[in-house]
Amino acid sequence: MIKYKVTLTREEHEELMSIVNKGTHTSQQYRTAYILLNSDQGEYGDKISGRQISQVLKISDRMIDRVKQRFVEEGFDACLERKPMSKTKEKKVDGELEAQLIAMSCSEAPEGFAKWSLRLLADKMVEMKYIESISHETIRKVPKKNELKPWKTKGWIIPPHQSSQFVAAMEQVLDVYKRPYNDRFPVICMDESPKQLIKETRTPVPMKPGQETRVDFEYERCGVANIFLASEPLKGKRYVNVTERKTKVDWAEFIRKIADEWYSDAEKITLVMDNLATHKASALYEAFPPKEAKRIWDRFEFVYTPKHGSWLNMAEIELNVLMGQCLKRRISNLGIMEKEVTAWQTHRNNKTAKINWQFTNADARIKLARLYPTIID
Repeated sequence: MIKYKVTLTREEHEELMSIVNKGTHTSQQYRTAYILLNSDQGEYGDKISGRQISQVLKISDRMIDRVKQRFVEEGFDACLERKPMSKTKEKKVDGELEAQLIAMSCSEAPEGFAKWSLRLLADKMVEMKYIESISHETIRKVPKKNELKPWKTKGWIIPPHQSSQFVAAMEQVLDVYKRPYNDRFPVICMDESPKQLIKETRTPVPMKPGQETRVDFEYERCGVANIFLASEPLKGKRYVNVTERKTKVDWAEFIRKIADEWYSDAEKITLVMDNLATHKASALYEAFPPKEAKRIWDRFEFVYTPKHGSWLNMAEIELNVLMGQCLKRRISNLGIMEKEVTAWQTHRNNKTAKINWQFTNADARIKLARLYPTIID
């Protein structure tokens, strides 16, 4: 079997790096650039194995060999497909063909496919005899112009239509958010989220001019931690607790900390949270003796967001900030995570960063009128 050796010059290496890191290029050019960079046997190469390239890009070893062969036999420019454009122009998509393509994009994908892709749409247009031939790049222009993305799926929490249970819980939460600040009766929002503990298997390559920090695609999973967060939006305070689990007992202990450590001077604490099975007063009785459980429970007024209404919990906003500013990286153990989260908490509390909630019941009755079971005057 012939082996093709790739050796890049400095100029070729820099040009391929520019394709990978910036600019607008086709997916094929990006894939070719990545293959050449990681196959380079010269002084600038990372010398990654073909198997690793294949796993990262989800391509076959044969495709990697074809790129290397073309580089060796036809040269750098030919490998990036810098050939003169053919004088034969592809037939343009007219109004009728565009309408057929839009209708197909909005329909269910064929059996055996989860969603439409550009190539699948192109093949189907030819199969249905709407056109003799068409490339996926030509297909790309129509959905883009009409802001259609059939190959993408976005998760969305959809409330039920005309649900009195949903709107009653929503309006209760929104009424709570209208209360003025009172340190004796604070309004606290609480949320939680799991976070994977991930260990690097190779030391990352630090950033330097012209090159971003490089992190290996391979990592070692070290379990899951749970993040509990309590936020007081009107005061600009938040408190975070990292635990190994997310059981009822863990939640009950977090509630005790809110009552006895962070808000010990409050007379009554209004706690807004998601309506999860672990977020119940009964959890206190599983964690503490009856007298202690009742004492803690009496310190709170529990207010639950409706099902499919977690967006009403302001702690979710704060939790997203925590994930983006602090935890969007690989952290290998609980101790390091606790240290980093505490530093973030101190910094953000010192800034007294508040959440300016503007959505009211009046807004809800206009924007979410479809959720109300009766006519709104």
